[in-house]
This record gives sequence, structure tokens and C-alpha cells, in this order.
Amino acid sequence: MIGLGQTWHVVGLASDTACAVICIIGAIWLARQPLTWRKERVAGVIALVLTAMWAGVLAALGQNSLGTEAAESVRNLSWLALLHTLFATGVDRESARRVQLVIASLVFAEVLRSVVVAVGAMVDLGPQFAVSVLRASALLHMLVAIGALVLLHNLYTGASQQDRSGTRWVALSLSALWVFELNFYAVTWFTAENPVQIAAIRGLVLGIALIPMAMALGSDVRGLRFRASRNVAFRSLSLLLICGYLIAMAGIARLLSLIEADGARLAQVGFVVALLTVAALWLPSTRFRAWLKVTLQKHLFSHRYDYRAEWLRLAETVGRGVDEGDALHARIPKALADLTESPSAALYLPDGEGRLTLAESWRWPTMAEDGQALPQEIAGFLQPRDYVIDLEQWRQGKSAAGEVARLPAWLDGESAAWAIVPLRHFDRLQGAVLLARPTIDRQLDWEDFDLLTAVGRQLASYLSEQASQRALMEAARFDEFNRRMAFVLHDIKNLASQLSLLSHNAERHADNPAFRADMLKTLSTSTGKLNALIQRLGRYGTVKEAKLAQFDLAALLREVIQRFVPPHRIELAGVESCVVRGDRDGLEQALVHLIQNAVDASPRSAPVCLALRSETTIASLEIVDVGEGMEPAFVRDQLFAPFVSSKSDGFGIGALEARELVRAMGGRLQVQSRVGLGTRFTIELPLAACGGVPNTLQTREAA
Repeated sequence: MIGLGQTWHVVGLASDTACAVICIIGAIWLARQPLTWRKERVAGVIALVLTAMWAGVLAALGQNSLGTEAAESVRNLSWLALLHTLFATGVDRESARRVQLVIASLVFAEVLRSVVVAVGAMVDLGPQFAVSVLRASALLHMLVAIGALVLLHNLYTGASQQDRSGTRWVALSLSALWVFELNFYAVTWFTAENPVQIAAIRGLVLGIALIPMAMALGSDVRGLRFRASRNVAFRSLSLLLICGYLIAMAGIARLLSLIEADGARLAQVGFVVALLTVAALWLPSTRFRAWLKVTLQKHLFSHRYDYRAEWLRLAETVGRGVDEGDALHARIPKALADLTESPSAALYLPDGEGRLTLAESWRWPTMAEDGQALPQEIAGFLQPRDYVIDLEQWRQGKSAAGEVARLPAWLDGESAAWAIVPLRHFDRLQGAVLLARPTIDRQLDWEDFDLLTAVGRQLASYLSEQASQRALMEAARFDEFNRRMAFVLHDIKNLASQLSLLSHNAERHADNPAFRADMLKTLSTSTGKLNALIQRLGRYGTVKEAKLAQFDLAALLREVIQRFVPPHRIELAGVESCVVRGDRDGLEQALVHLIQNAVDASPRSAPVCLALRSETTIASLEIVDVGEGMEPAFVRDQLFAPFVSSKSDGFGIGALEARELVRAMGGRLQVQSRVGLGTRFTIELPLAACGGVPNTLQTREAA
């Protein structure tokens, strides 16, 4: 059998080895930190290396070896050197000079201790002399420990608040070292022998105590707070419950022992039956265990989130954004990503067909190609409920949606997608945010769901408020535009009336027949143009049904091009004749708008290309420029919005009017644009040979 002394020897060997490993790892970690090599950092690395060397020598040679004593003296001197560097950077020059005298005295005491130990090892004058040497060595070591603790106390209390926060953990670590050494050698001095039990755990204690010092010298730990994880907390609580149960059992057993024999046995059996019944009913219940876990987390443990700090950061992000001027659509996904420490996020907004389409992505470049829209099943699930989707549960069919179809590849288990947060304002879904997995992956819990739901509602209110503000501004602009057009129409009508009267009087009173004929011709032409202008301006106020007829689109294009050349280059390619059914005047107006925009966007030397082709049932006309192009967000949100123009003097209704004119004759207007490459507008109209069905293209677009 292994004796008790041998057991403590094995424990000591493992403890000293662990200390050496901890110190070596700490020294390597501290040396590899990307920080400035200050004096205290150099002294810390040296102290860790020498402490590791001492632990290794102690494990190999034992406590009573002369080599171990020498290594211990070198270790102590390195700790004193670290203490000296802390004073050199934390106090004034005069105080540092006085501290140097104290540290020099402690160094002398440590050297004297080494000499005493060396003399005791080389001179053998009997057991009594060995005991005296041991006590003298312990006394000198206690003197060094007490002096170091006094210096640490003065260093911490005399430092400024800023310096104190920076040296707190180093001072705590060194204090733990010297306190343990003081107690170890105090026991040695009193008992006149090395305490085996304390010596066995000495290496491990010192190694653990050095960890805060390495952390403090290698990083900023002024805000470091030790907090047990939830698993550790639950296990600790379980141990407490078990201890409480055992104490209760002991008390009940003691109480039952006071009862007479028959009653005690009956009470014992009844208690066991009741206990087993309760355990059988409650412990296997999954719902009970889940409820107990959530209740304990809510009321016994600190929350994962600092709600005040998170709410202030949310307000800062939404109010100002990463860069001042960021659109709200860019700030919303970042705000949610910051809460969960997700590396990227994407915002999805509902379109006219009830789908959730990509509006903006934050640090998620692949989303523009892969995730243009969330699956319709997810969009339909979020419409009537305020529910944060855990995609891991959704993939496993464990969510509230039950069994669901397989997710697309960009949302499956191999993707970075983690959760979908709905943005609901009252009973309306304003959008949703897709979050990527955090850097340290974890499972969503009740606290995540509660916080994300609350923040989602707040962000949805911002989206709703922005939409309402845009609607009000648009209505105000329409009202202003209508008032201006009313004045314009009134003035033009008066002018037309005056010209008509002038024409009538000139016909009656002019003496020169040639002059009269020329004047009549000029006035009649001017009157016709003014009346035509009045009709065109009237379209902004009322929507009139388009008059559809057959006409040659190629001939119309050649007429329109003549308005722009010279000085602009307009190139026409395609079929020579293409008969379509539509509103010729309305299409002419739409073409003028689109070609003029293309000319304005193109460089002076670059041509605008028109390509006309005839397909089975439709005629397709492309208007292509090589200008600066437009952002996808501008094309989606502002190109066809009234009164939004990239021109300083533009009304911003040209593209909108062109689209409405083309739609009114059963056609379709599409746009493709790339920043730096240019823009392509495509007009599709039904061919006259197809019977002139005006809804053909609209039906195909809806499908």
C-alpha cells in the first residue's frame, strides 16, 4: 500500500509540474502580445520564466536541495525586480528613490538567506544546528514577504485613480504570492520543519496566483469581473441542494431516532414513499425542468445583457449610424447585429406581392446574389405573429411552425444564417432582419428572444414613422405641384384666349391680304400649340384613358431622334418597320423623357443606343447609355418616386410619367443599371398583329 507521505509526494510533484507549465504558458502568451515592451512587461516575462524554472527544479530535486534553494532565491529576486519596475512607473522620482532603499534591504535579506542556507548545507554540526538554519531561513523569508506586502500596499494606496486601476491585478497577484509564502514560512518557523501538506500544493497555488499578473501585463483588465458561467452556477446550486438534502436527512433521522421504535419505522416508510412519489411526478417532466431552469436564470443569475448599455448603443446606432448620414435601412441590421455580436446582418422589407425582399445588407456581401428574398413559407409564418425564428430549430422542425419544407442552400445548416427577427409595428409586419452566427456560436435562449423581440418592435416603429413621413412629404409635394400647375394652366388659358381674339380681329381688320394670311397662319399654329400644351399639363392632375391605335414604332423613333441630333449622337439599330398598338402621342412623350435622361447621363462624346426588335407577340425597344449608372437602392426606392431627381432643376416625374404612359397602353417598362457602366431602359409593347390585346404584358408580369 502507498503511504500517506508518498501520496503527498505525488501530489507535490503534480503541483510543481503544473506550476511550471502555467508559468511557461503565461510567459509565452505575454511575450507574444502586440504591446509595447515596457519595463514591467519585461520584468513580468522574466519573473514567470524564473518561477517556472524554480517549479521544475523543485519537482526534480525536492524541497531540501541546495539547487532548489538557489532557484527559489532567484525567483524571489525576480519578483522584487517586478515590484521595483511598478514603483518606477507609478510614483514620483523622490518616492522611487526611497523605495529603492527598501527594495535593496529586501534584496540583502534574500541574499543573506541564501548564504545561511548554503552554509547549513555545507557544514554539518548536528540536528540542532540544522533546525536553527531552517528557522533562520524561514525568518528571513518572512521578513522579505512582509516588506514586499508593505510596499504593495503603499503602491496601491498611494497611486492615482488611473494608475491604481492599471496596477490592481498585478498588485493582487503579487500580494497573493507573498501572503502564501508568509504563511508557509510562518508554519515552518513555528514547527521547525517544512509543512508537507502546504508544500504539496504550493506550486499549484503560486501558478494560479500568477495568472492575473500575466493577464494584467498583457492586456487591459481594468474592467475585468469574474463571473461564473451558467453551467458552473447550476452545478454549484446542485451541490448546495444536495448538501441541504443531506443536512435535512440527518436532522430528520435524528428526530426520528427520538420517536419510539414502531412510530419511527412508520414515519421513515411514509417519508420515503412521499419523496419517491414527488420525484416520480415532477422530475421526469420536461416542462417542469425547463420552467425551473428559466425561473432560476431569471431570478438567481445576472443577465447576459446590460440592458441600459444596450439600449443606449441602440439609440446611438439608429440615431447617427456607423457613419453619419447612413440611411435608416443600413443602420437597422447593424443595430441588431451589435446586440448579439453577429458579424453580419441583412434587412428584408415586404414588397407589393407580400414577399420579404432584400433591402440592405451589413457586412454580408454574398447576400446580394444569394438571398434576394426570404422563403415564402417564412414570410407567411411571420405575417400574423411576433416570433423570433431560431433557424437551427427551424431546420430540425422543432419551431412553432412544425414540419416545414427544406430551406434553400443559403439558409441551410452549412450557411452563416442564425436567426430571423421580425419587425412588427402593432399588427403589421414592417420587415425582418436576418442575423449571422456570432463569432462564438451559441444557442438562443429566453433572454435573446425577449430582447430581440423588444428591439424588433422599436426598430419597426422607426420604419413605420419613416414611411409615414415620406407619405406626408409626397402628399405635400403633390399639393404644391398641383397649385403651381393651376397657376400655369390659368395663365396659358388666358394667353390662348388673347391669341384667339387677336386672330379674330386680324382677320377682320387687316388690309394687306398677304400679311393677313401669314398672321393668321402663325396665330393659328401658336394657338394649337398652346392648347396642346394645356392638354399635356392637364395629365398631371387627372388620369385619362389612352387612345390605342396602330402605328409604326420605327417611324416614330426616327422622328423623335431628329429632335436630339445634332448635337447629340443617337444610334438606332433593329428592324426597319414594327407596327404596334398603343397611344402614339403618349409613347412619343415617354420616349422624349427617356432619351433626354440618357443624353444627360452620357458623356458628351458617347452615343445613346436605341435597339428595336420584334419578337413573337411583342416589340422590344432598348434605350442604352454609358453614363454613371444608378445604385440598386435608388432604382428600387427613388427612380419612380415623384419629385426625386438627380438633377438640380428637375421635377423628378419623367421616369414615373414614362412608366405610367407605357402601362396605360398595355406595355411594360423595365430598367437595369450598374454603377460605372450605365443604364438600360426596355419598353415592351404588344404587336398589332397579335390582335392588340392590351393586357398581354401585364398578365405575364403578374405571373
